[in-house]
Amino acid sequence: MQIEGLARILITFGIVLLLAGFVVLAISRLGITGFRLPGDILIRRENFTFFFPITTMLLISLVLTLLFNLLGRR
Repeated sequence: MQIEGLARILITFGIVLLLAGFVVLAISRLGITGFRLPGDILIRRENFTFFFPITTMLLISLVLTLLFNLLGRR
């Protein structure tokens, strides 16, 4: 029984990764890249650009946490 449970988890994880890949591909094809929310750090110099999307990462983390908590309740 333990192997069957692990197999289900791995298959579910694979499907989630596949769907996430399709979403990222669709977003890049539509030209919606870089949310540039307030709080994201962008430093531009002559030969150097540094972008740290801290607000975007926090927002995505919050959404995924809520999603997984809702899906995890049975």
